[in-house]
Amino acid sequence: MQTSYPGRQASGLEGAGRSGGQRGAHQGAHRGARRLLVAFSLFLMLAMALLAVLGFLLSVGLFLAFSSGLPPASQLERIEFVEESVVVARDGTTELARFDSGERREVVTFEQIPAILIDATTGVEDRSFWTNTGFDPLGIIAASLDSLTGDVRGASTTTQQLVRQRLLDPSLVADPDRRIERKIKEIIQSIRVTQAYPGRAGKERIITAYLNQNYYGNGSYGVAAAAQSYFGMEDLAQLTVAQAAILAALPQSPTNYDLVRNAVEDASGRLIVPADTDIVRRRDYVLQLLADDPTRRVLSGDTFSTQDYLAAQAEVVVLVDQELPDQVAPHFIWQVREQLTTHLCQGAETCEAMERGGLRIRTTLDPRLQQIGERWVKAAAIAPHRGPEYTAALGIEAQPWMRALRDKDVNNGALMAMDYQTGEVLAYVGSADYYESRRINPKFQPQFDVLADGWRQPGSSFKPFSYATGIEDRTMTASTMLMDVTTDFGGGYIPKDFDRLERGPMLLRTALQFSLNIPAVKSLALTGEARVFEMAQRFGMQFQQPAPTAGLSMALGTLEVHPADLTEAYATLANGGRNIGRTLILEVKDGSGNDVIPPYQPPPGDAVISPQASAIMTDILAGNTDPRVNPIWGAMEVLAANGRHRQVTLKTGTNNDARDLTAFGFLAAPDGAGRAAGEYALVVGAWNGNSDASFVSTADDPIFSLDVSAPVWRAFMEEATGSWALNPFSRPDGIEVAPVDAHTGYRPSDWSRDRIDELFLAGTVPPPDPLIVGIDVVTDSAGERYIWTEGCGGAPDREGFLQLADVEADHPRWQEADRGWLERARRGPGVAGGPDPDEPTATSYFYAPFYQPYGRTWGAPFPPTRRCDEAPSPSPSAEPSVSASPSPSPTEEPSLTPEPSVEPTDTPAPTDTPAPTDTPGPTETPVLPTDTPVPTDTPTPEPSRTPRPSRPPPTETPTPEPSDTPSPEPSPSPSAQEAGPLLPRS
Repeated sequence: MQTSYPGRQASGLEGAGRSGGQRGAHQGAHRGARRLLVAFSLFLMLAMALLAVLGFLLSVGLFLAFSSGLPPASQLERIEFVEESVVVARDGTTELARFDSGERREVVTFEQIPAILIDATTGVEDRSFWTNTGFDPLGIIAASLDSLTGDVRGASTTTQQLVRQRLLDPSLVADPDRRIERKIKEIIQSIRVTQAYPGRAGKERIITAYLNQNYYGNGSYGVAAAAQSYFGMEDLAQLTVAQAAILAALPQSPTNYDLVRNAVEDASGRLIVPADTDIVRRRDYVLQLLADDPTRRVLSGDTFSTQDYLAAQAEVVVLVDQELPDQVAPHFIWQVREQLTTHLCQGAETCEAMERGGLRIRTTLDPRLQQIGERWVKAAAIAPHRGPEYTAALGIEAQPWMRALRDKDVNNGALMAMDYQTGEVLAYVGSADYYESRRINPKFQPQFDVLADGWRQPGSSFKPFSYATGIEDRTMTASTMLMDVTTDFGGGYIPKDFDRLERGPMLLRTALQFSLNIPAVKSLALTGEARVFEMAQRFGMQFQQPAPTAGLSMALGTLEVHPADLTEAYATLANGGRNIGRTLILEVKDGSGNDVIPPYQPPPGDAVISPQASAIMTDILAGNTDPRVNPIWGAMEVLAANGRHRQVTLKTGTNNDARDLTAFGFLAAPDGAGRAAGEYALVVGAWNGNSDASFVSTADDPIFSLDVSAPVWRAFMEEATGSWALNPFSRPDGIEVAPVDAHTGYRPSDWSRDRIDELFLAGTVPPPDPLIVGIDVVTDSAGERYIWTEGCGGAPDREGFLQLADVEADHPRWQEADRGWLERARRGPGVAGGPDPDEPTATSYFYAPFYQPYGRTWGAPFPPTRRCDEAPSPSPSAEPSVSASPSPSPTEEPSLTPEPSVEPTDTPAPTDTPAPTDTPGPTETPVLPTDTPVPTDTPTPEPSRTPRPSRPPPTETPTPEPSDTPSPEPSPSPSAQEAGPLLPRS
């Protein structure tokens, strides 16, 4: 057994030697791989260590590089007082205001600041304040992610905000191109400050410095000064929870959130901040954060319950009475502040460079024009409620239109004038009187800037931009015919002209000059809502929504805009269709005379429409101030000091419920000599209404823009420009002049009776007239015409007839309405009907019974509806009773169909309004003003040929509310009818 064991062992070893050799080879390979893996791992570790060292060195290098030149953190608590910045007018000498001349500042200790105020501030501005190292990496990441989705929010901690105000170069803060550098230095300084002021005691010193440093609006620096300024509180401990929250809400945007600026007087005379303002909404947001998240109540803890915070949201913000130092053009000064903040401190919550820089700011304001604007705005909004003493103090005599406003509910007004060739704002009246201390009406909020902050419906003053877009797109011309026929556009939307008349064929020029609604709606439908909306934005308008929301009613000005933006849009129209924006600042210099903002140079701007389209639209609107062209709006004719007619455009607007009354227009630009004499390329916009957008007009007591805004606009224009040279509007190359039929807009046919010369973009002159054509007819003994056919007795007579049955065939609803009107129009004017059985409309010649420049005609008779072989016995006579020359009106004068009592009746034209002869010459067609650049043979009849009412009652067509299916407009009141024929509403 013993001898066998070694044998077995030897045998086993032999076998092992054979298999073990194979395993040894594998194990050797594995050991080699492990050595390589270990070596590679060591290499990676060494490489990563090296990269870490290099990264560390790079980080240190960057840290040291960006830290170079930064002021020490110890300067954090050093409070500096301001050097006043002076604001002057464009003349460089007239002082308008001093920024921070009434600065209030009171430094308080940490112990004097209530815990709730600190919690409210850190809770909304910097939730991690008590634990972060001066900056919040997670907050930066979250803000960056939000910015990718368009939800932009701030990521700066309280320490960063304080550093930005106290420990960074103001030029770095103001330069948007160095934003990354600023952010890096801001974080570095914030870390250094946190290290310099460590622990809880350090955080207390940082938050105290922040609350003492911040600007809170109304000239108040530091939270103690703000509490005194707004609430009259010497002791911060007396602040309510709601007051602490609103103070914490202010630093985000102290100028816009300024409580005094947002305040109004309530019925009892208290100065309150309305609950629907942005600052009160932000206060409520702060309170909601504190109520929902106890971790934000680091210092106050359970002092206040959740219910206390929620109840504080209902607290009315009541301010102490404010004693304000009078400034020249205070609303203008606010706008200068905002523009300066954009230029100097982009991205900063406060603007140290403006508030503390000792700057000299030369603005665009013309003091003379500003005084004129303030005077006439007060004349309309305040003087009628005050009496003759107030009017005399304004330095003007009471005028009939002012006396007519005594019992009207118009309580406020605004006006803006600018130079449309430079974009410089010359006069800016944001309300009737910023410093008005005597409360006329709660509807008058004197410190609310209607021009820049008010959202107002432009009404018919929007129409030129829709038409201009169509002309620019070449989808229509100034002579495009649009049927002024009441039409159901779908969805129950049936707009009407204000006087409830339907005039049939109307050219674009005439439809705009007389502010007819139905052609405007059709124009928008043809051009496209999205296209007109986009072009309106390019003209300079801003809307509350990113896309059109009013449907076709947008054509009637139902989308709200800022009046200042609408004035800029008219400036674009006046400036050859080029938008250069607007500015209030000409230059800004520091105390040493160095440029902070270089002298202003007008930018090249953006071309919105061509100069040719702009000139055509200007030519149309210039007719509105010429009584020979438009005897209604022509009452607003602007005269020079020598009594001569001045070429000026005008378009008025009254919105749907007569809440907003507007007037806009511009004059021809001065030449070089005029510029040297101080003349401007002046565009002016005027608004009247109530600050709270309440009604200014009722059916029983109507008021329109021609009653108030247009007279204010005209008075300003005449006083401002009285001694200026008379200049014509220029006409660029690329415009063709061609004769067209005054009713159809086509090139005249042999049967056209009324012709005008019209302006066209090159290549858009219309073809020969297909609508007024010659037709062979025979006439029976009763004077009835029949279409002649072969086999009928008697010789035919060729006469001109107007064929309208298929003019808008591409739009079935329009064509249906046109044919209904045509059937009624065959019976003459005054025949009521239309698609709205509750409010029928009546056929009428252009324009109204008291003004018919072409006589009682739609351009030609309508063609017979029957052939001669369909005539009853006896057959037509061989000799027609009507000559072959064009006939001015239907052969039969039917009696008028009775209309609703509130509708104006279409009575026969006055005997002193001569109808045209059968073949009128061009000199009898009053369309284009003689002093507007037009062909020399443009018809311009004498004013005596067009009788004007002694005082035509101004009216406008109400525009629908901004919705897809606006409700029908109200009928004119009986009282308006009794006063005389209703005029168009602008």
